[in-house]
Amino acid sequence: MKLLVIGSGGREHALAWKLAQSPLVQKVFVAPGNAGTYREPKVENVALDPLHFAALADFAKTQKIDFTVVGPEAPLVAGLVDYFHEKGLACFGPSKAGAQLEGSKVFAKAFMQQHHIPTANAQVFTEIAPALDYLQHCSFPIVVKADGLAAGKGVVIARDLPSAQTAVEEMLQHKRFGIAGQQIIIEDFLEGEEVSFIVMCDGKNIIPLATSQDHKTRDDGDMGPNTGGMGAYSPAPIVTPSLQDEILHEVIIPTIEGMAKEGHPYKGFLYAGLMITPQQKIKVLEYNCRFGDPETQPILMRLTSDFAQMCLAAINGQLDTYKAQWDSRTALGVVLAAHGYPDNYHKNELIPTLNDIPPSDQYKIFHAGTKVEEGRIFTDGGRILCVTALGDNLQDAHQKAYRLVKKVAWDGVFYRNDIGHRAMDRSSGNR
Repeated sequence: MKLLVIGSGGREHALAWKLAQSPLVQKVFVAPGNAGTYREPKVENVALDPLHFAALADFAKTQKIDFTVVGPEAPLVAGLVDYFHEKGLACFGPSKAGAQLEGSKVFAKAFMQQHHIPTANAQVFTEIAPALDYLQHCSFPIVVKADGLAAGKGVVIARDLPSAQTAVEEMLQHKRFGIAGQQIIIEDFLEGEEVSFIVMCDGKNIIPLATSQDHKTRDDGDMGPNTGGMGAYSPAPIVTPSLQDEILHEVIIPTIEGMAKEGHPYKGFLYAGLMITPQQKIKVLEYNCRFGDPETQPILMRLTSDFAQMCLAAINGQLDTYKAQWDSRTALGVVLAAHGYPDNYHKNELIPTLNDIPPSDQYKIFHAGTKVEEGRIFTDGGRILCVTALGDNLQDAHQKAYRLVKKVAWDGVFYRNDIGHRAMDRSSGNR
């Protein structure tokens, strides 16, 4: 088979790397890819924009691509899967209607309320005056969210009234997120521990993927601004078998059944960002219509099944015939970012040590914001790499990942030092 992966980040590097491992796969093209996919065996970058649907479809037809996997949210929300299907091309991902679960937080909140899926109480605003008036009666902290896509940065946890007012003004008045912030949600803040729960869906059947947790805030101790994710690990010890069963029956199954009832069967990866409260109650914080990043990297490090076969089964509506197999070890990934991320940061910085690190089945360096020039690798974004390692337990994976981080680090790099701290605290009894 020849496959096409859409996107250029760490998630897409991991997807292409795992798909290429299948003996069924001859070649994986990545549009546009990065320096990591450029160097993978059986993988080839193609200089195509993920939002130029006609060019992508023409490439898929010309190259006789067997199926396409869409990585990032923007082309999904814009309807790439629908476009491919209209052209008779197999494509794994939700339709434009299904991708609304991520593309509009207002839609997602209304959907959850209609289908009795547990979530925080919230109000929607399009005008600044009513929003500011509503804040006067709120308890803090409070959460302010832009409705549309904002690269993981459209959520502000406001600890007090002035910071909440600033968030509202930046979104509705100063248009910080453009059309993504034309509507906002002001939502109750939930205490607890966040969990990423990701499944594959074929419109009806579901395969839960390995459990994981990520760290969305930039700084150690889960402090600082929200980012696209600073690291992740799998499995997530907080998700016991009984809790997983609750998540499936309270969140995932009602979501898939609800989308089908509304005439939009959901095919693709579905990511439910959950809060597990101190009372062990489940609340949905958000949906993503794709694999998480950086959760993809440690999850796929642990997958021992043929990923290409899994995707094909999902495309053909046959996930009920497939059972995923997982490495029993723990995988932990640390994101190496440019200093100043997620706000102002420099690009074009040389990463001098990458060519000196040998390949290994114990670790993998996934690329995100990188490019190749004359055989050397340079930074080309905010999140640059995700250094991911397998270990016998979480502490072992943590130590291996951070040893490699120190070998890879360059001038101008930034990373958290405590990825996995909540789970390690739990295992040592310090909750």
